[in-house]
Amino acid sequence: MKVLVVYDSVFGNTEKIAQAIGAALVPLGNVGVIRVGDVQPGQLDGMELMLVGSPTRGFRPTDAIKNFLLNLPAGKLSGVKVAAFDTRIPTENIKSPILRTFVKWGGYADKPIADAMVKHGGSLLLSPEGFFVKDSEGPLVEGELERASTWAKQVAEASGLK
Repeated sequence: MKVLVVYDSVFGNTEKIAQAIGAALVPLGNVGVIRVGDVQPGQLDGMELMLVGSPTRGFRPTDAIKNFLLNLPAGKLSGVKVAAFDTRIPTENIKSPILRTFVKWGGYADKPIADAMVKHGGSLLLSPEGFFVKDSEGPLVEGELERASTWAKQVAEASGLK
């Protein structure tokens, strides 16, 4: 089966999560883990499962991820199983009560990513997932790489693909 993990990363944390996800999906077959700017159109051909992740920047995915999803050819994800993830600061680690309120209102990058993939015909397997960093530049909270691996295995199981 052909699996593609597409990600963007600002400080390297989302890249680490994407690599952990990709490693956990290797038993499914041909797994590519690719930074969004390096994706070539032909790499999307024949894809059966696509996971897309981004750091949360201003309550949304990075511009590179937004543009990638916006510019997918119509119907490109029809019949493709999809999942979305992001990296984020835990709400309780945000010192400013005003900013915490904005985060609760504005949300994170995972849901807009999932919504865009579904809009392009993708079949969402699980609720989008957020992985935690200690601060805006990281590092990842201890145990998040293991949690990413576990989540990826849940995605694989939900996909029904072997």
